[in-house]
Amino acid sequence: MSVTRIATRYAKSLLELAIDQKKLEPVFADINTLKAASQNRDLYLMLKSPIVHADKKMAVLNALLKDKVDALTLAYLQLLVNKGREMYVPEIAAEFINQYKVLKKITSVRVTSAAPLSEAVLADLRKKLLASGVTTENLEIDVKVDPKLIGGFVLEFDNKRYDSSVANKLAELKADFLKNTYIREF
Repeated sequence: MSVTRIATRYAKSLLELAIDQKKLEPVFADINTLKAASQNRDLYLMLKSPIVHADKKMAVLNALLKDKVDALTLAYLQLLVNKGREMYVPEIAAEFINQYKVLKKITSVRVTSAAPLSEAVLADLRKKLLASGVTTENLEIDVKVDPKLIGGFVLEFDNKRYDSSVANKLAELKADFLKNTYIREF
């Protein structure tokens, strides 16, 4: 079975369980914490390792999370370890967050610009995205700065990308010049 399929199924079951037990928000916060923790290289490698015994993995997870997460989240992690699926925790966490956002109708938008954007520009961008009708009312904007863009911005959401950066325009011009589309014949 593919990693995506496993992550989708386990995330869906946790989401449904959290809804049934009316613990969706605490579990969502726990999963965000778990996703951030799994970015730690040592924890990630430990979860992925077939050599480290399941008891040892659960002991580490208990030590890290016991008093910090909801009992449902800890029981779910115990289930994953018992089923030998702990290696998929980062993927399951990411998929749970995606499914939560779909359930709550949250659109995540990533804006990458050459320079930091002011609050006025972000407010205007939010207003235009909401007016366009391509996003939901609940808009989550993640802002990044990449000086390599030279100017302009790149907007990404729902597997779509709108690139209005100067670097992209220069690359398009370069490609056109290489095709010799600007040669005039006399």
